[in-house]
Amino acid sequence: MGEESRARPRNEHGQYVDRIPLDRVLNVFEEREDFARPLTATDVMEALDCSRRTAHNKLNELEERGDLATRKVGARSRVWWVPMTGPEGSPNTGVQADPTDTTDAARPTSDRPPAVSNAIADADLPGSGPMLDARREALAAAYEYLADHPEAKKADFLRDVYHDYPAGFESAEGWWNAIQPALKQLPGVDPPEERGHIWHFLGG
Repeated sequence: MGEESRARPRNEHGQYVDRIPLDRVLNVFEEREDFARPLTATDVMEALDCSRRTAHNKLNELEERGDLATRKVGARSRVWWVPMTGPEGSPNTGVQADPTDTTDAARPTSDRPPAVSNAIADADLPGSGPMLDARREALAAAYEYLADHPEAKKADFLRDVYHDYPAGFESAEGWWNAIQPALKQLPGVDPPEERGHIWHFLGG
């Protein structure tokens, strides 16, 4: 016992340092400069100077508690983020409360008309659970991209949207095959003619 207490430093509460409180893990998420960027176990491990296993255990605990959401990216990687609920969710995001707030974080809930939000929620996309949520997010990103670039080509979506919102698809082509039929159904979207390449945005 004596040796162990010498080898393992304690914090100010007399706990061993590897017994990291969950609040400290959440602080790592709160101290990011970019709140939208998900974190990996390595990010948390480096921020808290703990083992990968400890970081994973803490992240999994926070996910079970509902404080974090997670999804797999690639073959062996996983990312975590603080979930943000929409207007009908819990009041923990004041996103739609301040009409003068035009930050990107406010865009998904405040700028999008209800008809568009409903169409995205009802879109026919493959998958379920968190994977389906990620795909709806990718569809929303494609829609917002088209709203910002009212004459976009498939290559533009693959270059600018797929890269940031891969939504679990192994390839850009697979992503496009799932996203574009749903995108066609959204309000204000004018898909290309049979052999055309340009997507137009008629909404406003």
